[in-house]
Amino acid sequence: MTQTLPPTVLTMGEPSGIGGEIALKAWRSARNLVQSFFVIDSPARLQKLSDCLELDINVVEISSPDETFSKFDIALPVLPIKLADQVVPGELNSKNAAAVILSIEQAAKFVQSGEACAIITNPIHKNALYKTGFSHPGHTEFLASLAGVISEPVMMLASERLRVIPITRHVGIQEALKLLTSELIIETAIIAEATLRQDFGIIKPRLAIAALNPHAGEGGTMGTEEKTLIESAIKELQSQGILVTGPHPPDTMFHEQARKAYDVALCMYHDQALIPIKTLDFDSAVNVTLGLPFIRTSPDHGTALDIAGTGEANEQSLVAALKLAGEMAQNRITNILT
Repeated sequence: MTQTLPPTVLTMGEPSGIGGEIALKAWRSARNLVQSFFVIDSPARLQKLSDCLELDINVVEISSPDETFSKFDIALPVLPIKLADQVVPGELNSKNAAAVILSIEQAAKFVQSGEACAIITNPIHKNALYKTGFSHPGHTEFLASLAGVISEPVMMLASERLRVIPITRHVGIQEALKLLTSELIIETAIIAEATLRQDFGIIKPRLAIAALNPHAGEGGTMGTEEKTLIESAIKELQSQGILVTGPHPPDTMFHEQARKAYDVALCMYHDQALIPIKTLDFDSAVNVTLGLPFIRTSPDHGTALDIAGTGEANEQSLVAALKLAGEMAQNRITNILT
């Protein structure tokens, strides 16, 4: 990838998970395919991990993001952060939670100052952070607070074969039904459409909105939300010139031919969106946060404590997240300049 932008920044994530391993492997396997990146982490920890796993990867300490380009071809650049205690793969240690949080805070500062063009976040373990007083539900909400964003950010899962957005996210089905409104559908769709134009380079994005009930409610015999919530939202979006269709029965909108008709599918709840994309692209789906003033992507998996330190971690989703972040940053700057 041509290096016309600042580097991207990768956060530490949970140090006892697989974040360090996949960072090392992503540099080794894809450094010629992605925007140059640096990691905010402990250089000693990453070098020890590389040596223990026999990855034969060198780590180099840098003092500022602009050193990334001169070092990236020969070693993984790491901006140092101090860990409070020893890291044992697979064993959570809340003493290191402050470093995890600081890594995210520093990454946000770099991207807001223009020293980095995008953030890629390694997975965190929220329970380890909660023990130290971390008050946010997760990465997305924390980054929104750091950016001063009041409105709720939108989560997109993206791969080469499918993009999906759950309109309601990490809540149970009963709570999702309470949260689901025409206004929320409209707000989510507007953010999605703007992001697809600005960061994905799609001139006229096509949005497909899923129904909530089987067979799109079957004319009201299987539920009325399609008529009372979803159809009115679609009409309002269409009146604003947005290309949107639906409500589509979810059981028929994700096969290969159906996916050709839209650029993103908006789904009513978490599993309705994530089941199809994880079935199609489990190892290469990317989590993208929409509605922030900067670009943020993440691999679509967790800390994988059960395989941490074994050498079994697959870096493919992180590589996809790094690649997409660079592409989005390039699209955004191109749109700004034009």
